[in-house]
Amino acid sequence: MTHLKRLAAGIHTAPLLEEIQAQPELWLWNRDRQTKVACQRETESIYLRAAAKPFPAGLSGNDVQLTRRTRLAKRFPNTLAFCEGFAALEEAKLGRVTLVKLQPMGRVYPHIDHGSYYRIRDRYHLVLDSDQGSPLISGGQMALLREGELWVFDNKQTHEAANLSQRPRIHLIFDIEPAAGRGHYVYPPEQASSAAGRLA
Repeated sequence: MTHLKRLAAGIHTAPLLEEIQAQPELWLWNRDRQTKVACQRETESIYLRAAAKPFPAGLSGNDVQLTRRTRLAKRFPNTLAFCEGFAALEEAKLGRVTLVKLQPMGRVYPHIDHGSYYRIRDRYHLVLDSDQGSPLISGGQMALLREGELWVFDNKQTHEAANLSQRPRIHLIFDIEPAAGRGHYVYPPEQASSAAGRLA
């Protein structure tokens, strides 16, 4: 497949799940993604790294490059350690980090992640809890993501996801800005700069 790649399987996710299970009330801490992003309305999210605020004048969150740990980050040391460790192995910069729960029989509806932030970063999914696997479609190609698997996919293509089970599905989703000349689905710098200019 050209738009989705499985990078690893059998990852030990128990320490990450334990952090989530110990503080379930945090799913309701910030409902912005659920209430303000229509394609994500059937999800709940816990933000561990997010776009730095306040946003510069005239920029949407999709064009803000700087990311910071959120107030909740210190409650998830194992989860952040996984993301930071992966970024270090890749000699890359860690961007935004979010835990996402998709409701039973829920969907993430088709969309593209527009903006200069996304153009120079790859998006990764680590499957933490998925009863029957997690269908993910990107660019018309579909993969079934299983627990303990790490995937990267092209979020610059139209993509969508589903939960086919009666239990919530939980993924760790994070972004990596790769070193120059590396990466899976990033735009070359000149294309990214050109795109940023059109969006400004």
